[in-house]
Amino acid sequence: MDILTEMIRTLREDTPVQEVRRGLTWTAVVSKRCGLASMLGSTGGCNHEATAGMERSFTEMTALELARNCNLSNDTATLSLGLAAVNSLIDVDISRCSDREGLQLARDIGKGKNIAVIGHFPYLADVAKVARNLWIIEKRPHPGDFSEEEGRDLIPRSDIVVISSTTIINRTLPGILDRCKEGAVKMLLGPSTPLTETFFTLGIDILSGSVVMDKDSVLKSVGEGISFMQLKKRGGVRFVTMIKDYDDILRRLKE
Repeated sequence: MDILTEMIRTLREDTPVQEVRRGLTWTAVVSKRCGLASMLGSTGGCNHEATAGMERSFTEMTALELARNCNLSNDTATLSLGLAAVNSLIDVDISRCSDREGLQLARDIGKGKNIAVIGHFPYLADVAKVARNLWIIEKRPHPGDFSEEEGRDLIPRSDIVVISSTTIINRTLPGILDRCKEGAVKMLLGPSTPLTETFFTLGIDILSGSVVMDKDSVLKSVGEGISFMQLKKRGGVRFVTMIKDYDDILRRLKE
C-alpha cells in the first residue's frame, strides 16, 4: 500500500490552493491551512501523466487536485509538493496533541531499549545516552551510521523505530513498517508528518510533526531556504506530538 495514496483517499474536504512556496529545503502549500513538507531533490522521474495534469497554475487547482496530480509522479520533488498539499487540508486536533517533542519522548520511553532511527535528526546523542543500542539508518550514511541494507537486519531487532516522515515522499515507509517486529513502538517524526489519526490505523503509534501558526513568517522562511533548526528558532511553527495510546506503549515496552 502506498501511504500518500491512502492519505489522499481519506481526505473528505477540499479547498482551492491559495499559494505555493517551494524553497531549497521546504515546500509549503496554503489552502485550508498552511501545510509543510521537506523538499527532497528531484530524482528526474516525473512521468508524463503527472506533468500533463500540471498545465494549469497550482493556484488554479484545489489542494486535492494538486495532491492527486503530484501523486502520479515518481519524482521526489513533486511528491514533496503533493504531501504539502495533503498537510494543508488536514484539520489537526490540537486537543489530542502535546508540546512534548518526539525525540524527547523517544528518550523518555527508550531507556535500555534498542532504538532504530531512520534518518538524521538533531539531539540523537541524548537518546543514545539512555538506549541499549541506537542504530541510525540512512540512505547516505554518515560515519557511524548504518546503511539501508544493514537496516534490514536492525529494524526487526528494534523495540522502538523512529521513522523520518520523508519516507512518505520517497515511498519507503511501507517496507520499513513491514520489517518492524510485533509489538515494536513506531514513531513518525518530522515537520512533514501528517497529524491525522489515519496513521494509527496503519500501525503508527506516535506522530510528531508541526502545525504552522504564523503563515506569513513560515512562507518567508521557506522562500529563504532555511534549515530545520533555523525554522525552529524563527518560530511560526508549533511542534507537537500525537500519541495513539501511551499506556499501551509502556505496556508493550515492559514485555
